[in-house]
Amino acid sequence: MARFELKLPKMGESVAEATITNWLKAVGDKIEMDEAVLEIATDKVDSEVPSEVSGILVEQLFGKDDLVQVGQTIAIIETDAASAAAPAPQAAAIAEAPQETAPAAAVEVTKTVEAARDFVAAPATPQDFSASEKFFSPLVKNIAKEEGISIAELESITGTGNEGRVTKNDILDYIANRGNAPLAAAQPVSPAVIPSASEEPAPVKSEPAVANQQPAAKAMPVSVNGADEIVEMDRMRKLISGYMVQSVQTSAHVQSFIEVDVTAIWDWREKNKSAFEKREGEKLTFTPIFMEIVAKALKDFPMMNISVDGDYIIKKKNINLGMAAALPNGNLIVPVIKNADQLNLLGMAKAVNDLGNRAKAGKLKPDDTQGGTYTVTNVGTFGSVFGTPIINQPQVGILALGAIRKVPAVIETPEGDFIGIRKKMFLSHSYDHRVVDGALGGSFVKRVADYMEAFDENKSF
Repeated sequence: MARFELKLPKMGESVAEATITNWLKAVGDKIEMDEAVLEIATDKVDSEVPSEVSGILVEQLFGKDDLVQVGQTIAIIETDAASAAAPAPQAAAIAEAPQETAPAAAVEVTKTVEAARDFVAAPATPQDFSASEKFFSPLVKNIAKEEGISIAELESITGTGNEGRVTKNDILDYIANRGNAPLAAAQPVSPAVIPSASEEPAPVKSEPAVANQQPAAKAMPVSVNGADEIVEMDRMRKLISGYMVQSVQTSAHVQSFIEVDVTAIWDWREKNKSAFEKREGEKLTFTPIFMEIVAKALKDFPMMNISVDGDYIIKKKNINLGMAAALPNGNLIVPVIKNADQLNLLGMAKAVNDLGNRAKAGKLKPDDTQGGTYTVTNVGTFGSVFGTPIINQPQVGILALGAIRKVPAVIETPEGDFIGIRKKMFLSHSYDHRVVDGALGGSFVKRVADYMEAFDENKSF
């Protein structure tokens, strides 16, 4: 009998743990080599864990939402073909369950039906739920009071939380369907079909979800008192929320702004983008041009390429540029271009397009978001002229690129000044005033602007 231990694989630099978000295979399912068994989420991206062998999934050692360390065994796969003829584990567990388990479960079902009968006649008025022997969170109690749900009615709701607790989604689901279906009469329950109390229900099999793309909330938004809606944040939005608050509480944010003339860059791209794509097979956007310039400026100002650890400053050897990207679900992720200062324009374009496309498709790997030393975000994509971005910890700076606009400008020439139409944009530089003073923060963004305005219109690619 060959039993294979499926372990949580190493997922990249500094990734030590992950949360199980969904089991794609149930106990007893057949698994092919390299087939996805479960979905996991790190603090940055979601991904799938494939099987290294073919066989039958015989044991899940962790449940949904459990936190697992890298290298821990998460499942057992039976690779012996003879095991396929064995009875399904769920059926075996039911058959071997102690005789007293079934009656106990039947009593619980009967209690639920009786409680359901009770609340039909009970007045729908707010009550003191402290009299209940069951645990209900303050949020669940508040929703129940707002909706006039009685204590008996609340106790009758089937909970999907830990130890059968009623969650917010459970009560919102109940409210959404309240009164739609008549109360069914109690039916005799056969002990043979009641699983033992210790047995986990088999996970629902589903198509593998795209990494990074968050599942829809379990409950549809429900109107409370016909007015406000309660919608739970998805997992990634909760993480982003935590990161933003932590960054503001950690760094002393200060900003410098500068307007830059990018007419030379605009004209050069317009002239060369078709030939670039035809020759190199890559689209030429403004992003790789700007990222190449930022990497060059960071080499000039190495104290912008640092991080802070307590009372110590860590000067980074490599320049790894984070590139903020919006996901289809509206959330934000920051893939990282490693050793950006060593890339020419073609290499930068390939890296930008690859990370951007994989971010949109939900195919980023955990390592793709690790190790950033400085971040660039393009707020101009959404029409913003400039912004005040929040620093991506533990970095000390982030540059926002504003929308490129046609504006009237004074043009200086040896023959005199005149008014002309130029392509201009704002650069917004947020930096950590604990370690970056205004002179450094302002000089750095001025150097970026100088490089942009000095762009060689005869540059070849």
